[in-house]
Amino acid sequence: MKVVSVNIGEKKTVQWKGKSVQTGIFKKPVNRSIFLGNDDVDGDHVVDRKYHGGTHMACYIYSADHYPFWKEKYPKLDWDYGMFGENITIEGLNENNFCLGDTYQLGTAVVAISQPRKPCFKLGIRFGTQAILKTYINADFPGIYLRIIKNGEVKVGDEMTLIDKHPSCISLLEAYHLQYDSTEKDVIRIQEILNDPICTPDIREGLGKRLKLS
Repeated sequence: MKVVSVNIGEKKTVQWKGKSVQTGIFKKPVNRSIFLGNDDVDGDHVVDRKYHGGTHMACYIYSADHYPFWKEKYPKLDWDYGMFGENITIEGLNENNFCLGDTYQLGTAVVAISQPRKPCFKLGIRFGTQAILKTYINADFPGIYLRIIKNGEVKVGDEMTLIDKHPSCISLLEAYHLQYDSTEKDVIRIQEILNDPICTPDIREGLGKRLKLS
């Protein structure tokens, strides 16, 4: 898996339901390396830490391979990498191949797979329609949030290389799907994931809501 773009966002004020809202989702490629810190990417503007930034969401990566799917759906947009608010765009990334807690070398940094991204209304603002949220959830292309094990720099051309698979083997996409479309038959599996220390607070919140509905 190869890095094809590294992206940084400036703080931007947009209008949402008659109110001014600040966001850092409008990220653009930069012609330099970026530094992955413990809680965020150095120089990137994080506005709402409920959805981005912090230990379990320090860096967001997205697959370049998914871009053709979205370009076909939204051909009139001004396309460039960073469209999904990702800090790093990676060629060859497939969410099916990741488990929570897997560790990777990424540039000079060491990172762990933390959790899938759940879209919020700011993605809808970026794409000019909130209808994208439902499509995004159903597309199986959530992208991945990373926890930073070792700080380091990432630049275009760097590889993302597996160091170690986590013994729990909780699929990233399984954790994602269970937060949206689980049923009573999934209760035992949800409880197993909730009992695993690798489960992040955000996943716990999402799965906990599903248990209340079952």
